[in-house]
Amino acid sequence: MKKRGMNERIQKLREQSVETPAHIYIERAKLITEAYKKYEGEVSIPELRALAFKHFMENKSICINEGELIVGEKGDGPQAAPTFPELCCHTLDDMHVMNDRDLISFKVTEEDLKIQAEEIIPYWEKRSIRNKIINSMGKEWKECYESGIFTEFMEQRGPGHTVGSENIYKYGFLDYKKKIQKTIEKLDFLNDKEALDKKQELNAMSICCDAIIALGKRYAELAHKLAKAEENPVRKEELLQIAKNCEVVPAHKPKTYWQAIQMYWFVHIGVTTELNPWDAFSPGRLDQHLNGFYVKDCEDGVLNEERGLELLENLWVKFNNQPAPPKVGITLKESSTYTDFANINTGGITPDGQDGVNDVSYLILKCMDEMKLLQPSSNVQISRKTPIKFLKEACAISRKGWGQPAFYNTEAIVQELLNAGKTLADARRGGASGCVETGAFGNEAYILTGYFNLPKILELTLNNGYDRISEKQLGLKLGHAEDFKSYEELFEAYKKQIKYFMDIKIEGSNIIETIYAKYMPVPFLSVITNDCISRGKDYNAGGARYNTTYVQGVGIGTITDSLAAIKYNVYDEKNFTMQELMNALDSNFEGSARILNLVKNKTPKYGNDNDYADDIMKSVFEYYNSVVTDRPNMKGGRYAINMLPTTCHVYFGEVMMASANGRLAHKPVSEGISPEKGADIYGPTAVLKSAAKMDHLKTGGTLLNQKFLPNVVKGEEGLNHMADVVKTYFNMDGHHIQFNVIDKETLLKAQQNPDEYKDLIVRVAGYSDHFRNLSKALQDEIIDRTEQNFN
Repeated sequence: MKKRGMNERIQKLREQSVETPAHIYIERAKLITEAYKKYEGEVSIPELRALAFKHFMENKSICINEGELIVGEKGDGPQAAPTFPELCCHTLDDMHVMNDRDLISFKVTEEDLKIQAEEIIPYWEKRSIRNKIINSMGKEWKECYESGIFTEFMEQRGPGHTVGSENIYKYGFLDYKKKIQKTIEKLDFLNDKEALDKKQELNAMSICCDAIIALGKRYAELAHKLAKAEENPVRKEELLQIAKNCEVVPAHKPKTYWQAIQMYWFVHIGVTTELNPWDAFSPGRLDQHLNGFYVKDCEDGVLNEERGLELLENLWVKFNNQPAPPKVGITLKESSTYTDFANINTGGITPDGQDGVNDVSYLILKCMDEMKLLQPSSNVQISRKTPIKFLKEACAISRKGWGQPAFYNTEAIVQELLNAGKTLADARRGGASGCVETGAFGNEAYILTGYFNLPKILELTLNNGYDRISEKQLGLKLGHAEDFKSYEELFEAYKKQIKYFMDIKIEGSNIIETIYAKYMPVPFLSVITNDCISRGKDYNAGGARYNTTYVQGVGIGTITDSLAAIKYNVYDEKNFTMQELMNALDSNFEGSARILNLVKNKTPKYGNDNDYADDIMKSVFEYYNSVVTDRPNMKGGRYAINMLPTTCHVYFGEVMMASANGRLAHKPVSEGISPEKGADIYGPTAVLKSAAKMDHLKTGGTLLNQKFLPNVVKGEEGLNHMADVVKTYFNMDGHHIQFNVIDKETLLKAQQNPDEYKDLIVRVAGYSDHFRNLSKALQDEIIDRTEQNFN
């Protein structure tokens, strides 16, 4: 098998990254606990958080891996997963689950178990944020959460999925300290009742600057030590340059391309070890941030294209070295990815509205193609100014069949941000992070709160608010299915249930935001988020310029086709009665072959450019949007929606009975804004037209998957078709599209013989993953997605 990477150095580093087993890194939990025991009660909470961060940075184990040019790991080496007991404290059973499961395991040593049992659990079991959240929630929220009406991201991880300011390439952390001190000096203790709170937060930010500077110095010292003992003159010189880089960054602003990459990586380590932003901290518009350094270094003769690519490939390895921290409880048992959801934006436009594709953009395409790693997740922003060469090169990589890059519509992103109240300058600097979520990079805290199960709410509506799975009365009592005399009556009841459950969801989210603002500030992330310093406020407490809270709608294809099946067959055509349908659903369609055939094969479906179904999709979407968007959150910002599932469409299906569209009980619901599996029978153009009837510009992101057979996109003609699909969809204001290019037969073979397909990577939702590491339910869902062609 071909070794991936441009040279022997990269090949060795990549192999180490891919082959090293993931393991729990208990040292973070131990050091954070030590700091809390030392400082808790003596300083403010922001200062406590900062001192704990500093204690960790000054004492964590560090290493420089053999041959690497970019240094820094979250743990003690590649594939080390720290735990965050202040967020959620793992039980010993959790630790055994991590260690023992066949896939996505994290090795746990006996010493780890001993430390967890004797030091971590006794201190954190009752203190963790998760414990505070669960104890603060009412009965309704808990029952909805436990029954799969919605999920909650922040009961196990901190607010994340964000991008820091590009100012990290203009300022060092000594510069940030000066800015912080000037803000402290301007505090008005005579008239500002928050002055003391601001001072404590600003002190914490300053301590965090010291912490990251200390880490850089430690790496400089280690590089000097290794250089002194190094006999290979080439490697000795590299180590001396690493030491020099770490003497410059992060204390000072980067001066070279190499230092700029190292600066970002130190910041990444800082953000992702301060707290667990599991759904991503990302570098944002990396090509635009690096290109000025790249061009200058090439002109000065200290860099060439080959070295520029090699440094990027080093960075790709560093991303892949960091597995997502494991969760707790049932969520841990179901978690099925190591991916940490860092998402790099390439292309798009510049802040002044010009084409953003540059020399580094093409280097990044080459890097992602050569490395073929799960992390970082790489996307291309395609604007109307993007050169066709760039789009086709991105398509050429995508059609190789491992799910990267994904494609994002720059004009849609900018308009979404403008619609949400951002300035044009801030909108043009924005993009997508995590999966598909839109934010004003460096200026916004845009927090995902959890998924919302749109199809299950119809199930409850048909059963008078009663949940057949949990056997609990969860919803409003608005009548049984057969009580609704018209489709309009049914839809009004469905809307009332959505509003009822969304009120419960948002009430809980507001409580959680308040808890994080009070107990879990992130002063390091606040330093690199614009306006937090000038406001003297934490990122988690409204310090950012913009503060958005997202609720993700899931299952639009399933809910659309289910409502269409009821409207068309029960009320319009009278093919069967509501009672007959309910009997079929209760029996999982056993003995109801006629009804199953009608709803699966004889009913209008979303994804076929059919207005009957698509108008229903629009009505569900518009109501869902109206129930969420512009509600105030606890940080002085607003709520908004996006439409994506990650893998939650599998879980949401598991907690549901059969659906009126013919979906069987416990099977996944539709993912993203993609049509229900097998429902889209008129080709990709019809899918695009249906999906484009949704107003993407009212959202903070939508996710559309398409699956092609390899022979459909082969050759120059296939490449042109693929590029045309992207351009056509984006001309209709579609937000995002991504492709799986693989045949069903290959996936079935991989499912039966996983050891023979260890390197098979597929696009899941907003990320790619190894097919063999996915649950069978998720594998089946990907296998069953419609294989499109252009005939």
